[in-house]
Amino acid sequence: QVQLVESGGGLVQAGGSLRLSCAASGRYAMGWFRQAPGKEREFVAAVSRTGYSTYYADSVKGRCTIARDNAKNTVYLQMNSLKPEDTAVYYCAASWGPASVKESAYDYWGQGTQVTVSP
Repeated sequence: QVQLVESGGGLVQAGGSLRLSCAASGRYAMGWFRQAPGKEREFVAAVSRTGYSTYYADSVKGRCTIARDNAKNTVYLQMNSLKPEDTAVYYCAASWGPASVKESAYDYWGQGTQVTVSP
């Protein structure tokens, strides 16, 4: 059974930073998605199993960095210059296949961590 445990969410003022972590029970291609109230879940960032390839949504490009520590089977999402519109529940996801921007490519999902950005 694959387990994904997210941490690092919280309340931050606009312009601030947060680092989300996702500890996995193995090595997979990983992605971060988010879902704001009343909206569909959307892609944020993804990283390949090796960490050599990364992908970002246009809305976070330049403000977020996805990285992984394969010794710890942990993926991080560093988020800087946060905006109120970044407020959402953030989910990490694991894929047996290649990293992808599509939800359907992921086989396992974490429970989500809340990120709230105040104006």
